[in-house]
Amino acid sequence: MPTTVTRRTLDLAGLDVPYVEAAGTKDGPLLTVIAGVHGCEYVPMAAVQEWTRSLEQREISGRVRAVPILNVTAFRGRSPFVVPEDGKNLNRCFPGNPDGTLAERLAHAAFTQLITGSDAVIDAHCGDMVEALEPFALYEAGTAEAAARDLALAYGLGYIIRQEAGPDRAVSGTSSGAAAAAGIPAITAEAGGCGIVERWAVDAHVGGLNAVLAQLGMAAPVDAAAPREPVVLNRFLWLRCAAAGWWAPTVKAGDKVSEGQVIGRVTSLDGAQVQESITAPADGVIIFLTSSPAVADDGLLLGLGAA
Repeated sequence: MPTTVTRRTLDLAGLDVPYVEAAGTKDGPLLTVIAGVHGCEYVPMAAVQEWTRSLEQREISGRVRAVPILNVTAFRGRSPFVVPEDGKNLNRCFPGNPDGTLAERLAHAAFTQLITGSDAVIDAHCGDMVEALEPFALYEAGTAEAAARDLALAYGLGYIIRQEAGPDRAVSGTSSGAAAAAGIPAITAEAGGCGIVERWAVDAHVGGLNAVLAQLGMAAPVDAAAPREPVVLNRFLWLRCAAAGWWAPTVKAGDKVSEGQVIGRVTSLDGAQVQESITAPADGVIIFLTSSPAVADDGLLLGLGAA
C-alpha cells in the first residue's frame, strides 16, 4: 500500500510554515527533515520538495515529517544568513527561547514541535547566497554520535566533519547541535551554493535522503551502488578578516591546502593596498568560501576542514 502523504502549514512562532508528513503502513522510526533554515539556501529546499513528492509512490515504515522552507520570512525577503525581522542567524539560536526575538522563537518552536521526539534529524543546507561550498555532512560528538555518524556516512557526501566542544568548535546554537544535546542523532548535510539551484546538488540531497531512509530501515534502497568512502575530518576552522575590504581568495572550495599557504588577501577597495594576507592555519581542505569580494570588519572568509 502506498505511503499516505499529508501537506499543510504548521504554525511555528506565528508563521505559516509548509509541512509535509508521510506515514507508512508499518511501524518504524520517526525521521525529521528540515530545509530552509537559511532563506537563500535554495538547493535543499528544492530537494526536499522533490523528495517528499517521491514518497507518495513508495512504501515506507514509520513516519517522515519534513519542512522544505523553515525560515519563510528570510526566503520571501531574499535575506541570506539572517531572519530579517531581528537580524539574527536562525542556526545560531537553537534550542531557542519562547520569549525571545523572532529567530529565537522560531528556533524554539522548531525544536519543540519538530526535533523533539524524532529518532533521527537531517538539517539540509547548502552554501548561502555568497558562499561556494564543497559537499559535506557534519555531526556532533556526544551520546548519539555513533548513530549520527551512520547518518552522515549514509548521506554519501565527500567529507564528514565531527564537531565537539573546544577551542576549534566553529559554531554553536545549530539545529543538529541542539538535537545532539538532547540525545537525538542528527546531521547537517550541505551540497550546493551561491543561490543557484543546480541539478547535481539537488540530486546529492535527494540521494542522501533516500540513503538515510534505507539506513534507518524505513524503505528499500533506491540506488544499490555503494556510497563512496568519505574523508573524515575532526576540525572545522573558520577564518575571518580583521577589517573590512575587498576579499580576493586564491583558492576554490574543495582545494587542498598546506599550513602556512597564502589562501587569499583582503585589500583596500581600490585594490592598491594589501590590508591582510590570509594563510591556512593547518593542512586541510577548503569546505566553504565566501564568494563575494565585499567583506565587513571581522568578516567570515572561509571554512577549513582539517584532520
